[in-house]
Amino acid sequence: MSDITPDTVEQSQDTAATEGDAAPAAETGTSFSERYGEILSKVNQTLDTIDWSQMGRIGKASGIILAVIVAQILIKGVLDTINLIPIVPGLLELLGLVVVGQWGWRNLTTSEKRSAVINRIQTLRQEYLG
Repeated sequence: MSDITPDTVEQSQDTAATEGDAAPAAETGTSFSERYGEILSKVNQTLDTIDWSQMGRIGKASGIILAVIVAQILIKGVLDTINLIPIVPGLLELLGLVVVGQWGWRNLTTSEKRSAVINRIQTLRQEYLG
């Protein structure tokens, strides 16, 4: 039979594990710092190639979009809360009809008023759309 017992097998495995763990740990420390330095240099090179004036515009546009999204969420929350009160939604609809009716009466009853409204719309369209 063989001279190998379970105790000697465990000891030889522990010794091999200890020797195997020591070498990769030392290699990992040096290779990690080298790799970290390489990664930082690549990141710095990439950041140097970016046109930061363009990034400012993108940042402003992203901020505006984010602000609009947050405002819409807040407005939706307020409107949902108002809709939970039983009589308020109907009153708000009635108020909207009254305001539209008054505006229509003031601005659309005669042909001169209608022409003035069309001219104002065309002026605004020309001003904003070019």
